[in-house]
Amino acid sequence: MEVVIVPDAKAGGELIAEAMAELLRRKPGALLGVATGSTPLPIYEALAAKVGSGAVDASRARIAQLDEYVGLPAEHPESYRSVLRREVLEPLGLGMDAFMGPDGTAADVQAACEAYDKALASAGGVDLQLLGIGTDGHIGFNEPCSSLASRTRIKTLTEQTRVDNARFFEGDIEQVPHHVITQGIGTILEARHLVLLATGEGKADAVAATVEGPVAAVCPASALQLHPHATVVVDEAAASKLKLADYFRHTFANKPDWQGI
Repeated sequence: MEVVIVPDAKAGGELIAEAMAELLRRKPGALLGVATGSTPLPIYEALAAKVGSGAVDASRARIAQLDEYVGLPAEHPESYRSVLRREVLEPLGLGMDAFMGPDGTAADVQAACEAYDKALASAGGVDLQLLGIGTDGHIGFNEPCSSLASRTRIKTLTEQTRVDNARFFEGDIEQVPHHVITQGIGTILEARHLVLLATGEGKADAVAATVEGPVAAVCPASALQLHPHATVVVDEAAASKLKLADYFRHTFANKPDWQGI
């Protein structure tokens, strides 16, 4: 696992966006796995700026969803499909024909989960998967003690998560769905390159457990240690609990320019 410590979220966004741009230069039809939330926004903004300036052509890129609410209509403004359309697809000049995601309104949710796993495989697999991390070490909606071999499946949201997400639903927790579909940890680990961005002191303990702790289901993100190409990008605040922070700074400062992340 490579750990890259950056000054702030903007610098992290630019670094990751350039890695995505370089991937698209090598493979114009790459399948990019994306996440929702505030953390990845600097990545999407930086990548959209590169597309707008002509630094990279994203017209053939494909976008894959990490998770989705169950029972929320696709056209609902807070469905993750709608959020990603606003924050990723439209800024990159892509239509919904470039988008892949699970059907959160399916009558048979389990079948929809299995179908999404198969669709990702049929599409050739995710080339680069963006991830955020929760303060408890969760990735996607894989909460602590999720199986490290788990596949795309339905999960029940904790009450705290519903309380946290109520701000997107006019402050009304009753509007927040109880269930989500999420790629499982096993599914996530099949992507060719995993890139996790974490910012802020509130993520410091989770980052330390992910990078320097044991591989354990109690910290789902620690499964990234099992991946052959995982990159963890953190700002100084999120890196504040890392014992090997100086080593990580040294290795990144001295790596060959051609190697990228």
